[in-house]
Amino acid sequence: MPQLPDDLDAVAVRTWCSLALEALGREREEIDAINVYPVADGDTGTNLYLTVESAAAAVEAVFAAHETGSSVACRADAVRAMAHGALIGARGNSGTILSQLLRGMAGVLADGGDADHLRAALTRAAAAARQAVAHPVEGTVLTVATAAAEAAERTVGGLTAVVTAAYESARTALAATPGQLAVLGRAGVVDAGGRGLVTVLGALLEAVSGQAPARTSWAVKAEAPTGPADDCAVAGEDGPAFEVIYLLEAHDEAVGRLRTRLDGLGDSLVVVGGDGLWNVHVHVDDAGAAVEAGVEAGRPYRIRITHFGADRVHAHAEPAQRGVVVVVPGDGLAGLCTDAGATTVLARPGEPPASGELVDAIRRAHAREVVLLPNDATLRHTAGAAAEQARAEGVRVALIPTRAVVQGLAALAVHEPDRGFDEDVVAMTAAAGATRYAELAVAERQSWTMAGICQAGDILGLIDGDVAVIGADVPETARTVLDRMLSAGGELVTLVLGEDVPDTLADALAEHVREGYLAVDTVVYRGGHQAAPLLIGVE
Repeated sequence: MPQLPDDLDAVAVRTWCSLALEALGREREEIDAINVYPVADGDTGTNLYLTVESAAAAVEAVFAAHETGSSVACRADAVRAMAHGALIGARGNSGTILSQLLRGMAGVLADGGDADHLRAALTRAAAAARQAVAHPVEGTVLTVATAAAEAAERTVGGLTAVVTAAYESARTALAATPGQLAVLGRAGVVDAGGRGLVTVLGALLEAVSGQAPARTSWAVKAEAPTGPADDCAVAGEDGPAFEVIYLLEAHDEAVGRLRTRLDGLGDSLVVVGGDGLWNVHVHVDDAGAAVEAGVEAGRPYRIRITHFGADRVHAHAEPAQRGVVVVVPGDGLAGLCTDAGATTVLARPGEPPASGELVDAIRRAHAREVVLLPNDATLRHTAGAAAEQARAEGVRVALIPTRAVVQGLAALAVHEPDRGFDEDVVAMTAAAGATRYAELAVAERQSWTMAGICQAGDILGLIDGDVAVIGADVPETARTVLDRMLSAGGELVTLVLGEDVPDTLADALAEHVREGYLAVDTVVYRGGHQAAPLLIGVE
């Protein structure tokens, strides 16, 4: 029999994340189905899955950077990465709270992973989560976290004994939630967020003991609860209309003022994070005011606004026949694609979307048939995994392997939802395939390329993914790239400008095309905050 670990090292943290993601994947739909608090929008399981997926991806990146996972430094990096990944990937009320629980644990586990450290980690996690919630309510994930921490503190023994006690106490606390929160008792369900936390703790138990906990049915009899009255619950159609979530770069003192401002605007306020980076979650009627409050406090980004009323209607509406999901590299193109009827996924520089985000977008498209445009060669496997999962859920998905957003724009331009699915996919694939793509980038270091040796600071012109031009400035390099691409012919040039690129560059390039290439049109879009200063497409 293998010896049980007495220290939560980096390998155990990695295993924990992997097992938690696997378990939430199995139980996601069941958790979604019992989601009635704070808003009955049926997405708690999905939000927890996406949050843990981001945490697991961050931990995998640590292992890719370390030669061995057995070092103390790797353990510290792994638990911090787990917390940071959960913070930046947190979704919904439940995911935001879970990210704070993981952050609280990471602050202790970075210094050690034995039983004493784990007791302290669970205690700090429960306290941190309560502090992050503006108005804590019993009968929720906070109650379950507190019960787990208190049991761990009472337990004498090694790592497995502490985790076992925390898990069993969390299960007991979860079973009691319908009697503590009126809306749960009426619905005859346990708290969805608490159930998700029990699943995560079960994965931790399996990681340290090698034994998976037995599956439990959490069905309960609906009855009149003995807990808080109805006015303590904010679920239902009378609650705020919007859920607003964003990451925020801000100083601590500014976040204190932000909490007060948002607390006056709505409810379900959760602000988690620290060290200059925060995740803000709130339910409000005025989504614009919630975002403006973030602007006053610092720099909000990755802003997500969900209309609860629309979700409730969509949950019962007949799905549309066909939708398109498009990955865009900057927020400037998101509005353009949305106006064209597509569901968008934002891929920020250095933060490619995970498969769970793509699956979530396919669901949000609310269609029987979906065309998926990843617009990035590195997303091929991620998009393929998302398509397979969506197909398993009964959605017909066609993945068009677009390698750049300009190819995706070309495909979207010929999309016709009223024609046959196969015919539409063929037309979109042909349009994408007929579009050559290029981008400009700044060389970070001296290196050898297909076009010769570049120096740090040189402007690189990449055509179809390969460096074809090395230049000294953006305008001249862009003109050279255009000439190379148009030498093989073309009818339409698409220019997508980065956030800091002036309009004068687009005007100059459009004039260059008009003067040198008859009957070639040019269209210009603002890409917003994207990695490349300029993207080019030639159809």
